[in-house]
Parts: sequence; C-alpha cells; structure tokens
Amino acid sequence: MHGYTDRKQDHLKRLRRIEGQIRGLQRMVEEDDYCIDILTQVSAANRALQSFALALLEEHLAHCVAEATAKGGPEADAKVKEASAAIARLVRS
Repeated sequence: MHGYTDRKQDHLKRLRRIEGQIRGLQRMVEEDDYCIDILTQVSAANRALQSFALALLEEHLAHCVAEATAKGGPEADAKVKEASAAIARLVRS
C-alpha cells in the first residue's frame, strides 16, 4: 500500500481539476486571449501542481520513509536518499 492510498479519490479529484485548468489554457490560446491572462492561468496551474506534489511528498515521508526508517538498514537509507532526490527535483522545477 502506498502512502497516498487513503486519499486516492481526493488526489484524483484534484488532478481532474488541474486537467480542467490545462484545458482552459488550451481554450484561451484557441480564442486568442490576452497573453498576460494566459500567463496568469499558467501560474495558477503550476501552483496547483506544486501543491499536489507537496501533498504527495508529505504522504510519502509520513508513510513510506517513516516505515523504512523504523525498520532501519539499507532500505531506510535508500528511502531517505530517494526522498531527498524527489525534493531536489521539486525545488529545481
């Protein structure tokens, strides 16, 4: 079981909302909306994705990483390194 499993439906609902935002961006371009208005919506979509990613990361840390560190050993080290790499990717994006 993954850390997000308990909130899977909430996550899917959130992702569908983000998908709607992206479709809205496509529509705005098709309708030749003002560039600044489109950029504002791009920023909102990016924030929504970042918020989703942080929620997923928090669940990963609380479940997968915490479980591995409780057991200890090489798996714990691997999970911590994996989480650190994921955080680094999020910070760079």
